[in-house]
Amino acid sequence: MARLPNLNGLKFFEATARHLSVGKAAAELNVTQTAVSHQLSRLQRELGLDLLQRNGRGV
Repeated sequence: MARLPNLNGLKFFEATARHLSVGKAAAELNVTQTAVSHQLSRLQRELGLDLLQRNGRGV
């Protein structure tokens, strides 16, 4: 049976995609940018996918 992805990772991914910014997602979720980045990396590893394309000014 396949394991479900981490729900925090999904929540952080949704906020990041909506804002197109890790920093803005972190501010909305009241966590650090590092916490968002770690959760996004974990989610990508769990799914085996690159979910976001990062650039110097956002995602």
